Amino acid sequence: MKIALIGYGKMGRMIEEIALSRGHEIVSVIDIDNQQDFDSPEFRSADVAIEFTAPHVAYDNYLKAFRHHVKVVSGSTGWLKEHGEDVRRMCTEEGQTLFWSSNFSLGVTVFRAVNRYLARIMNQFDSYRPTLEEVHHIHKLDHPSGTAITLAEELVAEVDRLSGWQFGQLTQPDGSVEGTTDVPADQLRIDSRREGEVPGIHSITWDSDADQITITHDAHSRRGFALGAVLAAEYTAQHSGLLTMSDLFDF
Repeated sequence: MKIALIGYGKMGRMIEEIALSRGHEIVSVIDIDNQQDFDSPEFRSADVAIEFTAPHVAYDNYLKAFRHHVKVVSGSTGWLKEHGEDVRRMCTEEGQTLFWSSNFSLGVTVFRAVNRYLARIMNQFDSYRPTLEEVHHIHKLDHPSGTAITLAEELVAEVDRLSGWQFGQLTQPDGSVEGTTDVPADQLRIDSRREGEVPGIHSITWDSDADQITITHDAHSRRGFALGAVLAAEYTAQHSGLLTMSDLFDF
């Protein structure tokens, strides 16, 4: 499979390493200083482009790839609210293909399934109130994380007493705290912490007067995300439309 990389930071380099180890070819690498290569023959020859960039440029990258009918796998977040319907239309009506996930980790995919199952059970027990916390490295600018938002939306969809989620507190690397823990009872609170070089920890806690249940996914490195992105690219090369991890793994 011929792969183009859009974004060549730590994730891009790790994706390259894993893709090559699985017998794929990297035909184009696009970063900030060579945007003109979107129009190159090498980029146009790609079966799939894997995109890991900043939220404010992701949508524009999709458009540049779609202009040449190159399929895209993307882990960028932050574009859904403004451009989600437009991307959906392009993939369902105009023949474009995007495989998108807020997190490509295989472990997170399993964790999401556990989260949904546990939420369906806890929907029966009003005495428990859920909260969600995500912890990431100090270089991560957005909060809450895209993965936290996905987990929150999937949990809320299963619990009748919740109508949505609301951001709570942000703990900065220096220990200072912004925000509040005082959110309405019908809202799932998401807290964020930024510390060290943490690849990503997501915890969901169900608390009652009697006891507490917590489930956690703790990433040891970014390698799991990179492998998942390559597996998604292998799937995307053979499929079309708007794709997600739920298409890749049926559980």
